[in-house]
Order: sequence, then C-alpha cells, then structure tokens
Amino acid sequence: MIKVKKTEYRPAPVRETLIQMKDISELMIDLAYSAALFHNKELAEEVMTLESKVDDLVYLLNMNLMLAARDREDAEKLSGVAKVGSLTNAISDAAADIASLVLHDIMVHPAVREVFQRAEEHLIRVKVDEDSFLAGKTIDDLELASEVGVDIIAIRRGEIWHINPDKEILLPEDVLVARGTADGLESLSKAAKGEVDHLE
Repeated sequence: MIKVKKTEYRPAPVRETLIQMKDISELMIDLAYSAALFHNKELAEEVMTLESKVDDLVYLLNMNLMLAARDREDAEKLSGVAKVGSLTNAISDAAADIASLVLHDIMVHPAVREVFQRAEEHLIRVKVDEDSFLAGKTIDDLELASEVGVDIIAIRRGEIWHINPDKEILLPEDVLVARGTADGLESLSKAAKGEVDHLE
C-alpha cells in the first residue's frame, strides 16, 4: 500500500507563498546542479525533500486562490497567478528529475564534470555539530564571506527551511547549505563538524 501524505490547508498570503516557491525552486536548481556534477547523494536527497515542500506550497496556493475568487472576473485575474505557481512547480520537478539521476547512480559524463569542477564556486551540505564553535552565532557574526569566501544560502532545521538567512542563530543539528570556494567550504565544513576552533 502506498501512503499518501496529506497537506493540511492553512490560510496564507498568495504573494508570500509565491516568494517561498521562487526561493525554494532557485535553491533546488543550485543543489541539483551540484549534486549531478559531483555525484553528491546528500545534496540530491535535499532536493527531493524540497520538492515535497514545493508540492505542499502549490496545494496551498491553489486552495487560497480558489477561496479568493468571488466571481468570474476574479477567477480570470487569478488565473495568471495560478500559472506562475504551476510553472514554478515545473521548475522544481525538473530539478528533482536531475537529482533522481544521482540517487539512481547515473553519472554525468566525466568530461562535463571535469570542466565544471574548475568553476570557482561549489556547494556543500554540512551539519552543525554540538561541539562546533559556530553554534550560538548568527551568520552575520561569522562574516563568512569576508573571512573565507563562503555564503550560507540555506539552513534546514528539522523540516523548516530558512533560505538566504542572515540573522538566524545557528544551532546544533542545523543542516547548512553553503556556496563558495573549495578552500572556504572545506574550512566551513571542519568548523561545523567541530574539528577546528576557528575559521582557517
């Protein structure tokens, strides 16, 4: 028997829902791209988790649009918003398709990987250890961009995602998604795992 997850309806501003969908789909593209190029299953799994989140948002968006339409004129005006939501969902589905290649051990051609590995920026996923000095600090406090050339582009705390964070306080067990240079990402990874007591 296949268990289908049911999304509970909740009122939500349409504009806020669309912004969330846009931010998540952009993050999914970055993660799927890196997962495929570096055959990183952890990044691919995060893409699949985010796809489920977008599916929930699409459901909520459509429900709120239906409840907002009072007559045919309203429905016609809101149909464009529904179309944007549908297209954003299609982008997230495409990113999930790319990630699924990684999860099924389908490799990107070595020549393609070699070219893109020369790019200056890469992505990593790393969990904050309870012994890490990062815990208890905000991203602003750490000044990662200036210190090691890294930006944390998302934090997953349980099932909650914070995209483009800046003021959030990092906690043990937070999963960080970061973009930057190879050396900078290695430094962040060691710091998050509690292997060093400062950024190198």
